[in-house]
Amino acid sequence: MKIATVNVNGIREAVSRGFLDWLASQDADVVCIQNLKAKSFELDDNVLYPEGYEGYFLDAEKDGFSGVGLYCRKIPKAIMYGLGFEQCDNEGRYLQADYDRFSICSFLMPDGSDPAAKSTFMEQYQEYLSKLRRKRRDYMICGTWHVAHKTVDLANWSDNQMTPGFKPEERAWMDQVFGPIGFIDAFREVNREAHQYSWWPALDSDQPRARQEGWRLDYQVIDPNLRRHIKDAWIDTEATFSEFAPVIVEYDLEL
Repeated sequence: MKIATVNVNGIREAVSRGFLDWLASQDADVVCIQNLKAKSFELDDNVLYPEGYEGYFLDAEKDGFSGVGLYCRKIPKAIMYGLGFEQCDNEGRYLQADYDRFSICSFLMPDGSDPAAKSTFMEQYQEYLSKLRRKRRDYMICGTWHVAHKTVDLANWSDNQMTPGFKPEERAWMDQVFGPIGFIDAFREVNREAHQYSWWPALDSDQPRARQEGWRLDYQVIDPNLRRHIKDAWIDTEATFSEFAPVIVEYDLEL
């Protein structure tokens, strides 16, 4: 089973830069997308239902903002829209596809431009993650978490210790997710290499990517029961339809 996640940073702009061609070439079972910056009713059918996939979307109430989606080859048993708290649901930040053995979720954390809003979100989301670990179901939460967890996860880390996405309190929060709460960073289970980044600050210049001046802000966060099923993980840095690159993980599982 191949799962991909990518922050398209504007679905219509990503499509104009080749997103659908990339999608058709992946042979992925599920593709999680974030930051659509468009409402689903505004999108063409070839974006809503690419060949071979069923598309599911959660829009933000605000125009041109946020939004998440799932492209699924196999129709899920159920779809869950949102988490039940206002900041998440009104901003279109969580969409979940339930299959027999596990759930696959597309997730978008606030980016930190409003530190108080991000902090509030993280507090509520941490409570939700703790509840998930008590359920008799395994989860794969894929998307942009907007935190570089370790120093290896960004370039120039020493100059960014008070930058949103690498603040001590944000990294400590991720320590909780991958520590006491008990989730696993699927990518780092099998790929420990340096310079593994999923976001670069300038789309119209190839210099940040060429100089490896990036951050790893995108994750596939999974239940520990799924750890033994991780086979491979990589970041598709050749995909340039967004400032973000797809994070892809292969699992020894079937939907």
